[in-house]
Amino acid sequence: MSSSDPWLEVRGLSAAWERTPVLRSVSFSLAAGEFLVLLGPNGSGKTTLLRCLAGLERPTAGSIRLGGEEITDRPTFRRGIGLMFQDPALFVNRSVYENIAYAPLLQRRPRAEVAEEVGSLIDLLRLSGFEDRRPDQLSGGERQRVALARSLAARPRLVLLDEPFASIDVEVKAELHAEFRRALRARGAAVIHVTHDREEGMFLGDRVGLLFDGSLETVGPPRSVYANPGTERAARFLGYNVFPSPSGPVAVHPTELRWGPFEGPGTVATVLSVGASGRENRIVARREDGSQAELLRPGGEAVPAPGVRVRLLWDASVALTGPA
Repeated sequence: MSSSDPWLEVRGLSAAWERTPVLRSVSFSLAAGEFLVLLGPNGSGKTTLLRCLAGLERPTAGSIRLGGEEITDRPTFRRGIGLMFQDPALFVNRSVYENIAYAPLLQRRPRAEVAEEVGSLIDLLRLSGFEDRRPDQLSGGERQRVALARSLAARPRLVLLDEPFASIDVEVKAELHAEFRRALRARGAAVIHVTHDREEGMFLGDRVGLLFDGSLETVGPPRSVYANPGTERAARFLGYNVFPSPSGPVAVHPTELRWGPFEGPGTVATVLSVGASGRENRIVARREDGSQAELLRPGGEAVPAPGVRVRLLWDASVALTGPA
């Protein structure tokens, strides 16, 4: 395997639940040490994709190569892949140290080497002082740190993260995002992280892919994907408002959308609700076609009352054209 070859190469991967397609010819590659985030709504096929990569589900078509080796039909325990779910699933009767040491001991590595490995991960994930605690003595964020340390202790060739922060309190998430990214980079791990949280995905990923209805629509650097959603549903998922225009749909960010008097040019809408969103005012309105639009306006700016009909306005220079 040359240094220019992808570390992970997925080609035409499809999967089905009974006769219902779940993945539809998904193809992408991953470089060694790269952090790829797959974003998509619930039910888009994200977890099924991870399960196929880990060998927990059998694809109906396609191939998976890891480290230059074909692993599509290889059993889970021989793939060298670490999989971490939303539930850390720690061994409840084992200490933090014992949870982390489990995989390297199972691999029959020398005990001195295991102790060094566990100690290194405890330092890396800031778990010093927790070695003798049981999982029920830890916070949610601490359990996730232990779960990641346990995954990394096995020295996986690829780490798969399935919504690991979904049940974590908001005030802890930001810290965990930074901790996970730092720890995974320090270990040089290749990572695929799936989530429906677009802010989380855009922050963590070296590249981001958008998965809808089992199809991977686009993969690229976060800024590029955000600036060029490509399709209408991708734009909506990324938080844009999508409006029709004579030249085709246009996507407008909530901060670029304004409201004005009912009379005049623009799209007609009825205000549904108004409320504070940090330093901004959030306005939700229903358009005449029944779809909703969202505006984010400065906190000191006047806002319309619920029930008022308004015109939604935007500057053509800030609208993204082309989502279809």
